[in-house]
Amino acid sequence: MTAVSPDTSTATPRTSKGSKQLQNLTGGWPVAFWFLLPSMIGFGLFFLFPTIRGLYLSLTDWNLIANRGEFIGLENYRKLVDDQRFYDSMWRTLKYVVINIGSQTVLAILIASMMDRLTRSSVIRGALLLPWLMPNVVVGLLWLWMLDGSVGVVTEFLQWLGFSDDLAFFTSTTNVIPTIAAINTWKFMGYTALLMFAGLQTIPSTVYEAAAMDGATEFQMFRKITLPLMRPVLALVLVITIIGSFQVFDTVLVTTGGFGNQPGGPVNASKVIYLYIYQNAIDFNDLGYAAALSVVLVLVLMVVTFFQLRLLRAGESDLA
Repeated sequence: MTAVSPDTSTATPRTSKGSKQLQNLTGGWPVAFWFLLPSMIGFGLFFLFPTIRGLYLSLTDWNLIANRGEFIGLENYRKLVDDQRFYDSMWRTLKYVVINIGSQTVLAILIASMMDRLTRSSVIRGALLLPWLMPNVVVGLLWLWMLDGSVGVVTEFLQWLGFSDDLAFFTSTTNVIPTIAAINTWKFMGYTALLMFAGLQTIPSTVYEAAAMDGATEFQMFRKITLPLMRPVLALVLVITIIGSFQVFDTVLVTTGGFGNQPGGPVNASKVIYLYIYQNAIDFNDLGYAAALSVVLVLVLMVVTFFQLRLLRAGESDLA
C-alpha cells in the first residue's frame, strides 16, 4: 500500500499572500507620512515653535520694544506668586466663566431639546448661528451702544418699563462682569445649542417612544434619558466652552474701553486674566512676565480639562 504524502502546494501561495499583505500594510506608512506632512508643518510652525519660544521668553526679562532680554531663570514665576493683581484677575475670570458657562449651557440644552422634540427646521438652525457669525469686536460695539446709559435703546426700554433711570451696565463694578457674560452668552448660545442638537441625533427615537408608553413626562425623559445619554457630547462641549470662556478678551476690551474709557474698568472690576497678560506685554513692556502668566494659564486649563473629562466620564456612553 503506497503512502500518500500530504499536498502542500496550496500552503506556499497562502503564506506568500499573507507576506505581501503585511508588506503592503507596513509599506503604507511612507504614503501616510506625506499626507500628514502639511499638518505636521502647520503644527510645528504655528503651535510647537511658538510654545517653545513662549516658554523661553517666560525665563527672560524680554523688552518688547528693544526685542531683546536677559535670561533670569524662574524670577518671573517668583514674581507671579506674590502678584496680588494676578490672583484678582484670575478670580474675575472665574466669576465670568461660572456665569457664562452656567447660563450658556442651560439655555443651549433647552434650545437643542426643543429643536429635537418640536422642530428640526433648518431656518431656525440658521437663525441661531447668526450671532455666532458676527465678529466679537462688532458684538462688543453693538451692545456697548445698546446698553449705553444715555442713548442706549435697551436702557431706554428698561426705563420705559419703570426701572431706575440710573442703569449702569459697564460702569458698575457689580454689573460689568455679569453684563459681559450675558453678551457672550447671547453670541455663543446658538452655536453651543447646535452642538448639543448634533449630540441629540445620536439618541434613538425608540428610547423616547418606550418611555412615553410607560407614561413618562417630557421633563422625566429629559432628566433620565436625554442628559445621561448626552454625557460624551456634553463633556466635549463643556471643555470647548470653558477654555473659550477663560480666553475672553476682545469683548472686555471693546465694551469697557469704548468711548475713551480705560479697558478693564471700572476700577479694574473687569480686568480678566487675558487683559492682564495683554497689558503686561504691551502697556508695561514686560513680555517675559506676560509669557510666564500665559504658561501658568495653560497649566491651569490643562488641569481643569483633565478633571472635567474624568468627572464627566467623557470616554463612556450609556448607549449600547
